[in-house]
Amino acid sequence: MVLDDLGSSLRGTLDKLRGKSRLSEEDIEEIVKEIQRSLLSADVDVSLVMELSDSIKERALEEEPPAGTPARDFVLRIVYEELVDLIGDSTELPLEEQTILLAGLQGSGKTTSAAKMAWWFSTKGLRPAVIQTDTFRPGAYDQAEEMAERAEVEFYGNPDSEDPVEIARKGLEETSEADVHIVDTAGRHALEDDLIDEIEQIEGVVEPDTSLLVLDAAIGQGAKEQAQQFDESIGIDGVVITKLDGTAKGGGALTAVDQTDSSIAFLGTGEEVQDIERFEPDGFISRLLGMGDLSQLAERVERAMEQTEMEEDDWDPEDMLQGQFTLNDMQKQMEAMNNMGPLDQVMDMIPGLGGGIKDQLPDDAMDVTQERMRTFSVIMDSMTDAEKEYPKAIGASQIQRIARGSGTSEEEVRELLQQYKMMERTIKQFQGMGSEKEMQRMMQQMQQGGGGGGGGMGGMGPFG
Repeated sequence: MVLDDLGSSLRGTLDKLRGKSRLSEEDIEEIVKEIQRSLLSADVDVSLVMELSDSIKERALEEEPPAGTPARDFVLRIVYEELVDLIGDSTELPLEEQTILLAGLQGSGKTTSAAKMAWWFSTKGLRPAVIQTDTFRPGAYDQAEEMAERAEVEFYGNPDSEDPVEIARKGLEETSEADVHIVDTAGRHALEDDLIDEIEQIEGVVEPDTSLLVLDAAIGQGAKEQAQQFDESIGIDGVVITKLDGTAKGGGALTAVDQTDSSIAFLGTGEEVQDIERFEPDGFISRLLGMGDLSQLAERVERAMEQTEMEEDDWDPEDMLQGQFTLNDMQKQMEAMNNMGPLDQVMDMIPGLGGGIKDQLPDDAMDVTQERMRTFSVIMDSMTDAEKEYPKAIGASQIQRIARGSGTSEEEVRELLQQYKMMERTIKQFQGMGSEKEMQRMMQQMQQGGGGGGGGMGGMGPFG
C-alpha cells in the first residue's frame, strides 16, 4: 500500500528506542532527524516536515512521560497525535441530499472515484447518481457508464454532446430524484486555462455543496501547485486520494491537504468499485504506525460476510459457533476473506499483525498466501458434498482422486486438511468462550496489544 515505506521507516526509527526508559536530548535529536528523512523521502513538503518535526521535538523535550511508560511508547504517542493533527478531520459529508463536484488532472482517477463514491453512498441508504461531463477524453463516457453499472447506481452522460456545461445542467434534471449527485469533470495533462474556465462554468451551473480535488497518491511535490490553482478557481473542500494500492510515496497528497486548508474525504484502495474507504484520521495514522484499525476492519468484515451470505443463501456464519465446523464453512470463510480485499490491507487493520510484523515478512508473502487460498478453494471444489461435510473420513485413495480432479498435488490436499484441523481447533476455542462478554474482552485485549503485538503499546492503546 502507498505510504507503506513511510510507515515502515517511522516504525524502524521508533524501534531504536526499544528498551529505553528515559530519553536524552541526543536520542530526541536523532529520532527527529530520522523522522525528517522519512517524511522527505515520502515527498512531504519541506516546510511541512520542518513544522511537524519541530512540534515533535518540542513536545518530546518538554513533556514528562507517564510513570512506567517506555520511551518508545511515549514518542510514538507524540508522533501519532502530531500526524493526526497534521491531517486534520475527515471532510464533512452528511448523509443527506447534496451535490459533489470532482476536479483533478487527467489520470488522477476522477471517473473511477465518482462511481466508488456513489457506491459508498448507496450502502448508506441513499440514492446516488453519477453525471459524466468529460467531453475531452476519448472513452470517458464509456468508462463512466461501465463503472456506474458495476456500482449499480444511476448514470447520466451524453456522448454526442460537446458542451460539458449543458450536460451538467441536463444531468441534474434527468437525475432529479437522486439524493446525491456526483458530477465528474474533465481533466488535462496539465493545468490549462480552458480546463479552469470549463470547471468554473460547470460549478456555476451545478452549485455544488462540496468540491473535492482528486489526487493520484503518486503526485509528489507537484501536488502543492495543483492544489493551489484548483482551490483559487473553485474552492477545494476536501481531497480524494486514489491509487493507494500502488507503490508511490504518497506524501504529496498530504501536502495538498495542508496547502488547501482542507481535509481528506475518501481513500481509493484498489480497482473495484468497493475499494474505497471513508477517511478516518485516527485509524489511518494508527495503521501507518502499525497499531491497526479495528473500526475499518469491522466494517470490511461486516460487508464481506453480508456479500458471502447473499451469494450463499443456505450459509449462516453464526452456525459455525453453534455446531460442527466443516470444509463448507472453511470455504465460505475464505470467500468472505477474499471479499474483504487484499490481504496486506486487512493485515494492516489488525492490531499486532500490521506494521512491524508485516515488515519482517518477505515481499511476496501476501501474494503467496492468497495464491494458497485459491489453491485450497480449487481442491475443495473437487470434493463431494459428503467429503466436505465429514473431512475426517477422507483417506489416502480419496486424497489421490481429489488431487487428480483439482490438478494439484497430494501434498497440497494434505496441507488443506491440516489447515482445516487447525481452524477447527480455533473455532472450538471460540465455542468454549460462551458469553458475549468474554468475546468482547478478547477483542479489547487485541486492540490493546495483548494479542502479542501492537508494537509494545501495552495497555495504552491506542493511548486510551
